Amino acid sequence: MPQARQPKTIAQLRTANYKVLPVREEMRKNLIARISKGEKLFPGIVGYEDTVIPQLENALFAGQDVILLGERGQAKSRVIRQMTGLLDEEAPTIAGCEINDNPFKPICAACRVKVAKDGDDVELEWIGRERRYAEKLATPDVSMADVIGEVDPIKVAEGRYLGDELTIHYGLIPRVNRGIFCINELPDLAERIQVGLFNLLEERDVQIRGYLIRLPVDVYVVATANPEDYTNRGRIITPLKDRYGAQIRTHYPKTIDQEIEIAEQERSRFEDAEKLVTVPQFMKEIVAEFTFLARKSPEINQRSGVSLRVTIANLETLVAASMRRVVRYKEKTAAPRVSDLPFMLASSSGKLELETVEEGRETRVIDEITKKAVLNTFGKYFTVRDFDPLIQKFEEGLVIETGTDVPSFVYAEKLGKVEALAPMIEKLQVSPKQEGLYASAVEFVLDGLHLNRRLNRDKVEGKFRYRG
Repeated sequence: MPQARQPKTIAQLRTANYKVLPVREEMRKNLIARISKGEKLFPGIVGYEDTVIPQLENALFAGQDVILLGERGQAKSRVIRQMTGLLDEEAPTIAGCEINDNPFKPICAACRVKVAKDGDDVELEWIGRERRYAEKLATPDVSMADVIGEVDPIKVAEGRYLGDELTIHYGLIPRVNRGIFCINELPDLAERIQVGLFNLLEERDVQIRGYLIRLPVDVYVVATANPEDYTNRGRIITPLKDRYGAQIRTHYPKTIDQEIEIAEQERSRFEDAEKLVTVPQFMKEIVAEFTFLARKSPEINQRSGVSLRVTIANLETLVAASMRRVVRYKEKTAAPRVSDLPFMLASSSGKLELETVEEGRETRVIDEITKKAVLNTFGKYFTVRDFDPLIQKFEEGLVIETGTDVPSFVYAEKLGKVEALAPMIEKLQVSPKQEGLYASAVEFVLDGLHLNRRLNRDKVEGKFRYRG
């Protein structure tokens, strides 16, 4: 409704024939409208089109509270935050109300007093979606006062009685009345707080301590949890599980392309790096393949998951390594190389949880997965026997040195005229004139041949020396 025409009092709201819908009906109405227009419900969410999103739509059509189960880094919080787009842009409430009261049916004591005194002349306030959404990270120290409410000692000191409803300081749930409340990592809530949510999910009201106060709040409840914790053996109480209408399992991207698309969408970007650094497709695939392999590795604890943040952080690290070369060697352009991959140790460590912990093991595991990622990606582009002419050159004495600190122009100057190498580089759609990309392509080919045991590789003074 245009701001200039918004009703300012309850009387004007009645005259405008405005209908205040329960939050589930409101979200359902807006869901129908967006689907009818062909609008994307969750922009920026990749890979859930045929799995998670249809299940969410069903839950919303059914008016069911939802819990999203998934390991870390599966966009659970982002999906929930985007659900606020299904709320009306603005909604009317009684001016000054702490719990966004329905003007036609107030539930808090202060608003009931106002309506009893002034009737339909009570002033309204129009609130945006941000005022109708709250999110709480569950930790063992979360109290009932945080989520439901508590008697305010200051109001008692001002002279109000303990049994007076006006002494209540409302928690997060009442404060998003007629909105969405999200609990992240639900099993981490203390059991007594989980019990306190029973009424909210079943009777649709909350109770504050032992007082005869029961607020019929209108809240759509969503939660997230790790599947490992959301079991009878975990930290969730079974009756609470029973009260959620829909339990939806999230997942990691199912394809390398989806992983790359998300990483490109989410990684940090800087204007200078965007102009000077180009990441070739094969390097993106190596980074994504690294994460895919980590998600299957028996060395890594799969119960905690391997987050998409691993791919994002590793891609950022490779771009940073390229930018460092640009600054140090005054290069016009640069591209990530295989010799930059060891830098991924810093951006992967801490995100990968090993099954067994011993000194140096994390470095070895990451190095082994990195090599396998390069080998697998190389196999998608090339067949080793196609390199026989190049292998012959190495057997005749050709030696090539590479390294993260070797300037890009060196590769083009030394190797640009090696005819046996040219067809393979061209297959990657790169030419010696593109110095940064050419250096990256050369290293990819050489390391792929080394991992296929067609070339020897020695580490000499921080550089890699490839020979026959």
